[in-house]
Amino acid sequence: MSLPNPAELISQMAIRLKAHLEHRAISEPRFIGIRTGGVWVAQALLEELGSDSPLGTLDVSFYRDDFSQNGLHPQVQPSALPFEVEGQHLVLIDDVLMSGRTIRAALNELFDYGRPASVTLVCLLDLDAGELPISPDVVGATLSLQAHQRVKLSGPTPLELELQDLAL
Repeated sequence: MSLPNPAELISQMAIRLKAHLEHRAISEPRFIGIRTGGVWVAQALLEELGSDSPLGTLDVSFYRDDFSQNGLHPQVQPSALPFEVEGQHLVLIDDVLMSGRTIRAALNELFDYGRPASVTLVCLLDLDAGELPISPDVVGATLSLQAHQRVKLSGPTPLELELQDLAL
């Protein structure tokens, strides 16, 4: 299976996101990337949009429902939101949507900061393997993988996708 080019996906996503925000009459959204890949995608997306908006970052490690099973990730970093969440239109960005659990954790953390007016979910890839009723508003590509396959984003420059086989 060949994987799509992240730069091309981000160009397409920028067009779709702009149309989505215009349709919803959102003029000054606040952008938030989920560490680590979502931050890289968010940075590239903001650059593609020509936006100098501040970028918030979330590390959802403590908010995951599988925290007790997986333990603490060795590189947990604090979240940083350089703006208020309360009443704001947020664009939440992640690299790969698989089960939906990372997004659920991110929403839980965001609501600890306040109640946003709206949240638009943007993902580079949707792996169509949801365990929760979560789907992106804007997506670069949807892929269907085998149960033993995963996709990993590396970066930040350049952004590259790698297909991993867990069965090996």
